[in-house]
Amino acid sequence: LRSDISPLLKDPAAFRTLIDLLEDHLRASFPQIDFIAGERLDSRGFLIGPPLAQRLGIGFVLIRKKGKLPGPTESVSYALEYGKAELEIQSDAVEPGQKVVIVDDLLATGGTMCAACELMKRLKAEVLECLVIIELKLLKGSEKLQAVPFYSLLQYD
Repeated sequence: LRSDISPLLKDPAAFRTLIDLLEDHLRASFPQIDFIAGERLDSRGFLIGPPLAQRLGIGFVLIRKKGKLPGPTESVSYALEYGKAELEIQSDAVEPGQKVVIVDDLLATGGTMCAACELMKRLKAEVLECLVIIELKLLKGSEKLQAVPFYSLLQYD
């Protein structure tokens, strides 16, 4: 599994167990969550966020690569190992003060997750937690998140 959740996605019982574990964690940690936010269409975070949001009875908010969302958006640029990228969110995706958990499948260097947090900050939402399935600890991505609570189900050095 190391850094690929594809085997989990192929196995319905394993995927259900994964969503169960994440749901249990969020229910135990936060009495109120308004939205789950998921990153990028090319990311498997989109495969985790909607079923998790549905289980919790809340909405799911899209964070995508620049130019993919209709209407007015907020965007943020961030550094990649090989250049720069931009993420955006619709300007009316969340209201000020709403409580959001950002989900993704993998945390590596943390650049994308930090950009997602910055987007939420610009919309004045409260990021309760950044939640990932796999954390590659050697790349120290969680250190970039600083004041934002972070949770990973599996950690690898």
